[in-house]
Amino acid sequence: MRIAVTKNDTLLDFALWRPAAPDMVGSVYHARIEALTPAMGGAFVALGGNQSGFLPLQNNAPKLTEGQAVTVEVSRAAQGGKGLRLRLLAADVAPEQKGLITPGPTPLARLAALWPTAAVVVDSPAAAALIPPALRDRREPGFAPYPDSIAAACDALEEPLVALPGGMEATITPTPALIAIDMDAPPAQTGRTKQTAQFAANRDALPALMRQIRLRNLSGAILIDPAGLATRKRQALLEPVNAALKPDPLNPRCLGITALGLIEIVRARIYPSLPELLNSPHGRALRVLRHILVHAPQTTQITGGAGIIRALEQDPEAVADCARQLGHKLSLHTNHALPDLTWTVQES
Repeated sequence: MRIAVTKNDTLLDFALWRPAAPDMVGSVYHARIEALTPAMGGAFVALGGNQSGFLPLQNNAPKLTEGQAVTVEVSRAAQGGKGLRLRLLAADVAPEQKGLITPGPTPLARLAALWPTAAVVVDSPAAAALIPPALRDRREPGFAPYPDSIAAACDALEEPLVALPGGMEATITPTPALIAIDMDAPPAQTGRTKQTAQFAANRDALPALMRQIRLRNLSGAILIDPAGLATRKRQALLEPVNAALKPDPLNPRCLGITALGLIEIVRARIYPSLPELLNSPHGRALRVLRHILVHAPQTTQITGGAGIIRALEQDPEAVADCARQLGHKLSLHTNHALPDLTWTVQES
């Protein structure tokens, strides 16, 4: 489910909500210390139901032992190949208590809290059924599709190329270590254009780029290469960058300009980024279902590699919802001869 915060057909905030695959941030558990790892500065904690996470321990943390019961809160979602990050709430818990105490807020609840005066508008009965009681008085009656401009803006978030004011563009490239963003000026602003014009073009484009970082939830280390601007001139971009980062609820920080002239930003890595959500096995599985609904509504069977079929089987709600919209049963078949995340469809 796409959740967009809008005003006057402008996209202000965005999140993907996958009820079958919650990020678990904010969830509280009665748990057990599984293994202490002094070399890593923490402990692995069993949450129950084959779930586990890593609990960092500072020097002033209470002394814990393996097998000890604790209460923990998920402080960071599993992402970037790393598991859940935890925060210690209490070190003494009754041994008979275990498992989930309180689930964390959904993306809808988080956005509703950030935008407390925004009305809730849904486009289907299935979406309306997921609105919690606390938000039902904010729901507008009836159903309304996304405006075309908002749908286009949401679609554009899936692309690595970003259009910016003044004809500028930016290419976003996630890597395991950092997010690299390369800004480019249009042909008219290259070549013999004065540095003052280049500075103005970069300055005017940076606020829109900072909004894109928030909308896509790009996190961790972010390096931005401004377009066509001498390294000595780039220091003057710090003021507009800092101003554009202020509205971000995750409080990102601009650390300065590197020796190579790159703008260095760090943004809290709490929730998975949009590129990671879209390119995960689950994200690719949901893309299969969206493709079928739009382009192949007569599909009765999905045949795919082991990875894509396993991801579909782990989200039976999404498969069932797709089948309901198609109006007929949808079956899954694994073909081990196919690459892991590839697929084909068979139509009736």
